Amino acid sequence: MMDRMKNHFLLLLCISWLSVEAQNSTRTPEQDSLIARTRRESQADHRKMLDLLGITELRPGVSNKASAPNAANYDESKANPFPKLPAALTLKNGKKVTTAQQWWNQRRPEIVEDFDREIYGRVPARTPEVKWEVISVTDSVNGTFPVKIKRLLGHVDNASYPAISVDLQMIVATPAQASQPVPLMLELAYALAPVLNSDSHEPTWQQQLLAQGWGYAQLLPTSFQADNGAGLTRGIIGLMNKGQSRQPEDWGTLRAWAWGAGRALDYFEKDKDVDAKRVGIEGHSRFGKAALVAMAYDPRFAVAYISSSGEGGAKLHRRNYGEVVENVAASNLYHWMAGNFLKYAGPLGWNDLPVDSHELIALCAPRPVFIGSGDEGDSWVDAQGMFMAAAAAGEVYEFLGKKGLGTNTFPSVETTLISGDLGFRQHAGGHTAAPNWPTFIQFAKKYF
Repeated sequence: MMDRMKNHFLLLLCISWLSVEAQNSTRTPEQDSLIARTRRESQADHRKMLDLLGITELRPGVSNKASAPNAANYDESKANPFPKLPAALTLKNGKKVTTAQQWWNQRRPEIVEDFDREIYGRVPARTPEVKWEVISVTDSVNGTFPVKIKRLLGHVDNASYPAISVDLQMIVATPAQASQPVPLMLELAYALAPVLNSDSHEPTWQQQLLAQGWGYAQLLPTSFQADNGAGLTRGIIGLMNKGQSRQPEDWGTLRAWAWGAGRALDYFEKDKDVDAKRVGIEGHSRFGKAALVAMAYDPRFAVAYISSSGEGGAKLHRRNYGEVVENVAASNLYHWMAGNFLKYAGPLGWNDLPVDSHELIALCAPRPVFIGSGDEGDSWVDAQGMFMAAAAAGEVYEFLGKKGLGTNTFPSVETTLISGDLGFRQHAGGHTAAPNWPTFIQFAKKYF
């Protein structure tokens, strides 16, 4: 069984061919060949989707190199070409939402439909059952904290198309001496690391959770859906399509990863060590995007920490700062989204989008969401654009009797905004989730 996990992991490239490309000095000829094949297959699938949409050409994305002719904009005075956002509390017929019932029964479904059709894609009406298998249970120590660690495989029922096998990989760690089910944070992880003993004097995020008496889990999204376009005919998306290419409204990888997070939550509901009513979700960068999508679509998640999610996540699509829509629509990243999303980098523009990211955050209401990012070295994800989305989502939170950020003024670095049910902090540092964990835990303690 462990050999099966290892082979499955290798076939899905860990994260993506992009991450392997960055490791030029350590690549083997076999890896070079795999990267080249993955790139060719991704480009071919991308072109097939453009043909389905009747698009001959997309606008190019921007570069993170300041010297490039198409360098990304980092001038705030040029960052808001379309300052008017879609109205989260106005129905499509133009009428204002005046009651909570109208929000839940009318306006929220309208917003979900727009995200399904145009942004992230539709999850099939029926997805296969996932049967979780506990591979091992071990006693260990994380820092000074005794923990019980379970390694699990979630076997997806592939009876509808046996040619594609899909397994979800996850670890779950809970305090060994807990006398009752504990709250738990699920991380969408780049790699599974059950015990991380920090080399510094600062405790790891896992140890910080254990200090609260909470547990942690890590789900490997790339174990069930690869992070490239070549993988769209495999993994859970490929299984549902019986190995065929997507249609424009079919789900993209972010929705697939979020679907997997929901299947992990299914497992927690049966694990006597976990308080399934107090499970939160966390993700960083591309997995921050997926964590926000999971929080928006699955009402069982109690709280979320969304780190440096940027374009396709918490950043406003209408912002011209750092990464933009055209970057995500390109052949190396388009798989994250529904095929229809590509239209907004081609014949349509950003202001044609029927929804924006403040409404994705609003779909999480009234549950608490903390959004974080870095400062130096993290401009690509547009901290101010994510703050603006969170601030705009506050209208829905307040309409439902909760508290927003409490300000529309972008705060200085290291300012903590966690007095409401939406939180925000930009730490001094680069592209990492680590410095904001203590603030998030302080935020989450209000609810756990």
